[in-house]
Amino acid sequence: MAESMLGLKRSHRCAEVVNAPLESEVTVMGWVQKNRNKGGIIFCDLRDRSGILQIIFEEDECGSEVFNKAMKLKQEFCIAVTGILKKRSGAFNESLATGELEVRATGLRILSESDTPPFHIEEDSKTKEELRLKYRFLDLRRPDLQRNLMVRSKVATTTRNFLAENGFLEIETPTLIKSSPEGARDYLVPSRVYPGSFYALPQSPQLFKQLLMVSGYDRYFQLARCYRDEDLRADRQPEFTQIDMELSFVDVDDVIDVNERLLQRLFKDVLNIDVKLPIQRMTWQEAMDRFGSDKPDLRFGMELKDVSDVVKDSEFAVFKNALANGGSVRGINANGQAGMPRKKIDALVEFVKSYKAKGLAYMAVEADGSIKSSFAKFMKEEEIEGLKKALDAKPGDMLFFAADSNKIVWDTLGALRVELANQLGLLKKDDYRFLWVTEFPLLEWSDEENRFKAMHHPFTAPMDEDWQYIDSDPGRVRAKAYDIVLNGTEIGGGSVRIHQADIQSKMFDVLGLSKEVANERFGYLLEAFKYGVPPHAGLAYGLDRVVMLMVGADSIRDVIAFPKVKDASDLMTNAPDKVDDAQLKELGIKIEEK
Repeated sequence: MAESMLGLKRSHRCAEVVNAPLESEVTVMGWVQKNRNKGGIIFCDLRDRSGILQIIFEEDECGSEVFNKAMKLKQEFCIAVTGILKKRSGAFNESLATGELEVRATGLRILSESDTPPFHIEEDSKTKEELRLKYRFLDLRRPDLQRNLMVRSKVATTTRNFLAENGFLEIETPTLIKSSPEGARDYLVPSRVYPGSFYALPQSPQLFKQLLMVSGYDRYFQLARCYRDEDLRADRQPEFTQIDMELSFVDVDDVIDVNERLLQRLFKDVLNIDVKLPIQRMTWQEAMDRFGSDKPDLRFGMELKDVSDVVKDSEFAVFKNALANGGSVRGINANGQAGMPRKKIDALVEFVKSYKAKGLAYMAVEADGSIKSSFAKFMKEEEIEGLKKALDAKPGDMLFFAADSNKIVWDTLGALRVELANQLGLLKKDDYRFLWVTEFPLLEWSDEENRFKAMHHPFTAPMDEDWQYIDSDPGRVRAKAYDIVLNGTEIGGGSVRIHQADIQSKMFDVLGLSKEVANERFGYLLEAFKYGVPPHAGLAYGLDRVVMLMVGADSIRDVIAFPKVKDASDLMTNAPDKVDDAQLKELGIKIEEK
């Protein structure tokens, strides 16, 4: 029978009793982690969000009524205990903040009983994720998940405080907006008042934050909920949160400056880690050439080297054909891995095929300096030596080469170096390496659509000195765009926006957007831009990704209270679900059976 709290007031959370004087009376409340009856004395571990506290029930101290009640306690019962705080009489538990303390109970109320939970509430649970997500309300009692969400809360609070101190105003933008299909699919919401018409859920507040700059608010921010109907993976969810900001009368350096100081504050206040400023910067071109990625992981080396010149006269068909087709040959050096077994090499060859690579050439430099290679018989001695020199190869090293178009070579070796680093244990989660990647291409070519597309979005400003090439060589034009990267993950990105009408109009032309289509999609923004637009720029972080990296989680599901699974469903609530016919009729919607 559940009891009332009437007349009781919690004095401390479980782990907060360390601040209470010994021999004082405390009242603590929480859930039973475990209960052990040792005959005449009951040991109960009580858990709340702050930690675990040992409670001792001894009949001589608490009386027979309380003791008999304590005998009935089971895992996950919710209870209130009053007692005297004492130094532990038995062995200390060094793994607990309260490991030297115990509460000798004098009173007990069972606030509610619990069924036997479908899994044990413990750190680093080995229970299948599907079961834990079905019972997410229990999963969220686990101390490691609770710590993750406390970090997330602190990140949000610190961000708000810092941005407010730096002149930003927190302003909310709408959740029901006009559909503007760019990138991922929109989630659509039918309108009852306008049958056949739909709102969309925002993929980001991009256009609204630019409108706020037109409206003169100067510095805006928001912890914005965003929605994208796209295929999921470990760091994606259909709904997620951005730390979103926009600033007026600024250029690239101004945005980078305020965000470096924000990151420095976050990591100091939340993790007590010092981020050295300024953060390293690297152009997009340098990042691709050195790391094969526009979000390079700097925690290890294994940089790409272009060896096209070394093999330009080679008879090896793979190299020869790639160069003849305007591609390149590049390699990486896996130091000390010359003894890699053939089975492992074959697995890496399979791995790179998902990046459209046709294969992977390799060369092991044996301890005696001799070569074991998949292609050496097609190479001259000086070419072999040239490859070794280009990759700074020493006895014991393993060299891998890819030959194809630049994009495929970059993607292949960029992914391969991270995979090798992962296998070799080089990726330390508590080694935080930040990088700004700047000067992205303004446009990227789409083979599928046979046209240029905006690499970021159509409002990204070009670099002034490159705009002259927009007609003659559009791919050469760089953007005033920047990403902030942490340990191989893009945690945020942004750009200076176009504020000149003629440049915006030309940008739409290059992207193949007619005036009619541009007005249909972005008409309200273009109308606003007729009325004195300030130069402006912005940036948005993926809050979930930032917290995931801060706590060392492998998935953003571990830092979101109620996440979806890979098919965008919620195992706990069974969303999405069918609705009744009356609701559909009211919306003028008819479901066609497939």
